Amino acid sequence: MASNNSGSNRMEVPQAKEAMNRFKMEVASELGVPLKAGYNGDLTSAQNGSVGGEMVRKMVQQYEQNISGSSK
Repeated sequence: MASNNSGSNRMEVPQAKEAMNRFKMEVASELGVPLKAGYNGDLTSAQNGSVGGEMVRKMVQQYEQNISGSSK
């Protein structure tokens, strides 16, 4: 089965792009990953992956809190 990934990085809500960039920079800072605006090819895949993974973990946690009606 062929896969078409041409739009996989497309934002579903384009207006959220700046907020997601701020969130990414905040998570990178918390993890001690020296992420900067623009080119980050000098970072390891582990560093980049840790930022993305932590972003997903935090988004899932927020969603779970929202659907359960609780706040931490």
